[in-house]
Amino acid sequence: MTAPLSIAVAGTGNIGGTLGRAFARAGHTVVFASRHPEDDPGVGDTDARVAPVPEALAGADVVVLAVPGSTVPEFVREHADALAGTLVVDAANNIGGDGPADNHDVITAVVPDARYARAFNSLGWENFAEPRFDGLEADLFFSSTEADRPVVEALIEAVGLRPMFVGEDQHEVVDGVLRLWFALAVAQHRGRHLAFRVLT
Repeated sequence: MTAPLSIAVAGTGNIGGTLGRAFARAGHTVVFASRHPEDDPGVGDTDARVAPVPEALAGADVVVLAVPGSTVPEFVREHADALAGTLVVDAANNIGGDGPADNHDVITAVVPDARYARAFNSLGWENFAEPRFDGLEADLFFSSTEADRPVVEALIEAVGLRPMFVGEDQHEVVDGVLRLWFALAVAQHRGRHLAFRVLT
């Protein structure tokens, strides 16, 4: 069990809001980073708070990117100094965009010493809100360095999912799970409350 973390969640929509509130309920210190904090009710029933982006990022142990994928390059350029040396958990998808699905190259090109992890992008937000299926928690596939693995696993467990590590620098593998999820949940109309479980 890791110690409580200071987490900045960039994005207060369905994904960011659901994740941030789950982290807060698990005992972590959560600040939602918002361009318009006075208009953002993302905290719900938790002790989390909303702050301007620079304030939210300052001193965070972890930054969770839950903004639209198309906005990540601008976000990273604008806040590169705050992201330096920080664990950045990329939950942003560039669905239908011109660039890659994940933001690994975008982030590491601007902030070479950012610690990149790919997680929380391969399931619909509904599965973060309701992570259990007939009493069994779903798996969430993720990639990170071995050093950051325990922190990312703690975040996944805080949401109620079972961490499934696929290795370091395996963000494209995680994105393959995203494509599978869309093929089943959306293209085949099986419904968005759909997830995966590894059996051994």
